Amino acid sequence: MEGVISQGPLFIACLVFLMGIVIVVHELGHYLAGRWFNVAVESFAMGFGKPIVEVRDKRGTRWRFNWIPLGGFVAFVDKQSAEEAAGNEAAPKGLPFDDVGPLKKIVISLAGPFANFVLAAFIFALSTGVHGVAIRTVEVAAIQPDMPAERGGLLTGDQILQINGKPVSNSSDVTVAVLLSPNKPIAILVDRQGSEQIVSVTPIEVMRENEFGQMVLQSTIGIGMAQGAAIERKRYGPIESAVAGVQQTGVALERTVTMLGSIVTGNMSFHTLSGPVGIGDVSRRIVNTVMDNPQVPLFDRLEHLFWVLLSLCAAISVGVGFFNLLPLPVLDGGRVVFHAYEALIGSKMPSQIEAMALRVGVLVLVAMVIVITWGDILETGVFGRGSS
Repeated sequence: MEGVISQGPLFIACLVFLMGIVIVVHELGHYLAGRWFNVAVESFAMGFGKPIVEVRDKRGTRWRFNWIPLGGFVAFVDKQSAEEAAGNEAAPKGLPFDDVGPLKKIVISLAGPFANFVLAAFIFALSTGVHGVAIRTVEVAAIQPDMPAERGGLLTGDQILQINGKPVSNSSDVTVAVLLSPNKPIAILVDRQGSEQIVSVTPIEVMRENEFGQMVLQSTIGIGMAQGAAIERKRYGPIESAVAGVQQTGVALERTVTMLGSIVTGNMSFHTLSGPVGIGDVSRRIVNTVMDNPQVPLFDRLEHLFWVLLSLCAAISVGVGFFNLLPLPVLDGGRVVFHAYEALIGSKMPSQIEAMALRVGVLVLVAMVIVITWGDILETGVFGRGSS
């Protein structure tokens, strides 16, 4: 517990860095879409609370940097505010959000999640363009007794070629496939002494230490893996990197959908989800692992840390974008439902129904936040689960 508390400033810095970028980009998506349709914007804020710095642009929008550096928001002008500010030259210029058509409102609502996906694709493309992609062989180095791998017939020395028909290019491909398939059989194509064989293995969920040192409920088949030297390193040009970035974003989105589906059907624990506390804790552990390696030059450690955190930022951005598409009234997906109703019926949803839906949505969201945050707190090791 003392280790976690003593690293508090680092915990907060990582949380602010990762969540700040992702949420500001999300809100920037809403802002740019609103500007495209000439919607008046009262303010664009980075952080919450009172402003440290505030500048008003020529369209009357207040650009604010606030004291609490967690995320941000964009505030469009509603019809009542526009009427009250009529004749005021300093008032934000443009149409009230209420006067914009429902289809345009849908575009504005979807622009935030879309911006998150664009950010992820850009980061993935940048990483691919700078480093390329290393293709490595993956072998089964060890098998735990009385675990799915042993029961399914995997043997030490098997080279894993494919899982469920998808090629394996590194150990992460195997790990992710297993994590996303708790209690569901997976078909593993292996090269066993020159002969290809398919082995069916059903992962199980157990409490175990993940790659960040947290004790979490995870799907596993009970093997240790060894990666060989890189067979090749694919190099990409600018266009190929952009395409690869979009593809990686699609893969990350597919994994997110698969994980949520497994949670909904009960095949995966709800605590698999992580919130800001979990993200901050993972960031803290990454920093400690990378920097606690004095034999590596400081510049090399900082460079490696930069790329690792940037990749984590891309994954978070995909998660935030997808989460906001859920049809909860307090999220962008819920607003899309309201605007779609307006487009189909020709009038806004009755205010009583909308208010009730918002209250229910808030309760559901608060309950989710409490459950996820409690699980994240346990995983930090504050109460003895997981070590740093």
